[in-house]
Amino acid sequence: MAASVTSRYGSARLSRRCTKARVRARAGANGLTASSPDAASAPPGARENEKIRLEFKATDFVVYPAHGVGQILSIEEQTVAGASLEFFVIFFTKSKMTVRVPVRKAANVGMRKPSDLSSVQGVKQILSETPRKGRGNWSRLAQEYEGKINSGDIVAVAEVVRDLFRPGDSYLSFSERQLYVSALDRLCGEIALVDGISEEQALKELEGLLKTGTLKRSA
Repeated sequence: MAASVTSRYGSARLSRRCTKARVRARAGANGLTASSPDAASAPPGARENEKIRLEFKATDFVVYPAHGVGQILSIEEQTVAGASLEFFVIFFTKSKMTVRVPVRKAANVGMRKPSDLSSVQGVKQILSETPRKGRGNWSRLAQEYEGKINSGDIVAVAEVVRDLFRPGDSYLSFSERQLYVSALDRLCGEIALVDGISEEQALKELEGLLKTGTLKRSA
C-alpha cells in the first residue's frame, strides 16, 4: 500500500514537471511577452537589451556621441569569451569608419535616433541667440564644453557652437578651435540628415544664424 502511494505521488510530481517543461518550451518558441511570468522574472538587463534591440534595425541612421551620424549596416551575433553577444555594426560615412557597438551598451554610450524637426528648429533658435560668456578658467570651461559635445545631446552641442563662434578672423586658441570644429561638425551632420540637405548647405545656414546672434551682442 505504501509503495502504491509513493508511486502515485512520484508520478504526480513527474507530471507537474513535464507540464512546466512544456509551458517553458512553448514560451521559448513563441517569444516572451511583457505580461508572462517568465518575462516578468527576466533580469532587468535582459529586458533593457530587448527594448534597445527592437528600437533600432539595419539601415537606420543613428547618432553616436563619439563619432556623430552613422548608419546601422547590420545587427550581428558573436561569441565573446564563451558568451553570445549582439552588436550593432555602424558605418560612419564621413570618417569611413565601421564601429561595432554591443547592444547592451548602446544606451550607456548615448546612441540614439536622430532628432526630429521640432528639436532641430529649437537648435537653430539657440544658434541665433546672443553667445554666453563662460565663467572660470579655460581648463574648467574646456572640460564643460567637451562634456557637452560627448553627451550627444543636440541642444548641448549647439550651445558649445554658439558660445565658441567668432565672426570673421577673430582669434580662437588652438584648443578652442578644436572644440568648436568638433561641435560644429556633429551639429552639421545631424541637421543635414534631418533637413535632407548637404552638410555644406547646413554649414552655410548655421553660420548665418551664428552671425545673427553675434550681431545681437554687439547691438
